Amino acid sequence: MVVGFVLLILGLIMMVTPGPGLLFIFFGLSILALEIEWARELNKQGMQGLERIVAKIKSIFRKK
Repeated sequence: MVVGFVLLILGLIMMVTPGPGLLFIFFGLSILALEIEWARELNKQGMQGLERIVAKIKSIFRKK
């Protein structure tokens, strides 16, 4: 659980500094989701949002 919080905090710091902030936030939430309900819900919402974005990008490329 400590590793998840550390990755989450590092990801938040990297959002304003150079680095893969979103990736660290995703990994941190994924680790926290194993034990904490609110992290599980945030992770699920993030995955659904990512699936919508990927579907939209795929539909754009299919039109061309």
